[in-house]
Amino acid sequence: MPYNVSFISGLRPARAAAVVLVAALLLAGQARAEADRWDYEPEEQKPWEEIQATLPAPPQEANLKEFYVDPRASNRFYVDTTSISVGSDGVVRYTLVVISPSGARNVSFEGLRCATRERRFYAFGNSAGAWSKARSAAWKPVNDDGINRPQASLATDYFCPNGIAVRTADEARDALRRGGHPDVRPLRGP
Repeated sequence: MPYNVSFISGLRPARAAAVVLVAALLLAGQARAEADRWDYEPEEQKPWEEIQATLPAPPQEANLKEFYVDPRASNRFYVDTTSISVGSDGVVRYTLVVISPSGARNVSFEGLRCATRERRFYAFGNSAGAWSKARSAAWKPVNDDGINRPQASLATDYFCPNGIAVRTADEARDALRRGGHPDVRPLRGP
């Protein structure tokens, strides 16, 4: 007999097995009841909805703040500090200005969704200072490659410290002024 309990040893094997089975079921039920007291259902999360983005004024030279991207980068990267906003949807929106060594200038109004590490282009600026809506409105992953390197740097070092969006535009401007968000890692800069 596998159980060495004195009151069970006097019972017939079938009855002893039944007693052990009942005791095991009672203990399992009690354990489940205890666990249920601590179980909770997480609050139902609403599906994420993006708010309507408003195009900012075209960038002005006086409002551009350069930020560090990569030691191999030949372009210079700037954010128009007056264009920065943090939406109730958790998206940090800003105007990015990229200037090549030859002086060519690319302007884009973009958003970073820190919670999912995604980026989106809303519009592109032209030489006349007007915006053209982006053809693709899709959110795409921020990858740390050549084309996405400015967005990766903004997400990692400035606007999404530890994957969490800055709370205010002033916090984002302060991170740019410092050369990086203080919650990320040692500060660096151009």
